[in-house]
Amino acid sequence: MVTYSFATIIVLVVVLIVSMFKVLREYERAVVFLLGRFYEVKGPGLIIIVPIIQQMVRVDLRTIVLDVPTQDLITRDNVSVRVNAVVYFRVVDPKMAINNVENYLEATSQLSQTTLRSVLGQHELDELLSAREELNKDLQVILDQHTDNWGIKISNVEIKHVDLDDSMVRALARQAEAERSRRAKVIHATGELEASAKLQEAAQVLNKAPNAVQLRYMQTLTEISNDRTTTIVFPMPIDMMDKMSSVFHQPKQQKDKSS
Repeated sequence: MVTYSFATIIVLVVVLIVSMFKVLREYERAVVFLLGRFYEVKGPGLIIIVPIIQQMVRVDLRTIVLDVPTQDLITRDNVSVRVNAVVYFRVVDPKMAINNVENYLEATSQLSQTTLRSVLGQHELDELLSAREELNKDLQVILDQHTDNWGIKISNVEIKHVDLDDSMVRALARQAEAERSRRAKVIHATGELEASAKLQEAAQVLNKAPNAVQLRYMQTLTEISNDRTTTIVFPMPIDMMDKMSSVFHQPKQQKDKSS
């Protein structure tokens, strides 16, 4: 009977000794409490935890990817949208993450949802669709400030989807079509303006060398002949038309003088 009791004690001692040794991976830390009070942060590697009087809480230091559920919000220009995002964060201070907040994962998730609604609701729809980089930075800065006391570092925030109603999608399509039409008209008008400026420069050059007009006539005839057309074009100088007009009007003017 004594031998059995002694063997039992030996087994219990061995179990206690074995349970004292804990192995933590490189990305893990142990927040150790001594009789309920914070003692220290240990790890990684082999650590010793005294049973009964010491307790340990493991903390993962790797980056956590938190998917923020889809949130319904109204933009500043009164448009209803559905937005979801993803938050990347990690624990930088295990002591604060365990002692200052009950569940840092749930707390970060809830804070991300409320911040997403409040921040994006202050912007217009065009900014949500075109200025995502600036909005992502704003969300990251705000979340990082609020989670600083929790020992958490927000490394990145990304807005994934902005869902719109079908009516709003059709309205945006009409707006984009009108914008493309406006740009086409502006480009066409700009081209006409540049062409008119070049024609003015060409007219000034030709005015200095009247014989160059004849060369342009010959080049035009060459281009027309290459098109295999039956149309025959006879160029007539503008000076000839002026002379003919003066000849026809000369007798009438002399008749007016004689009368």
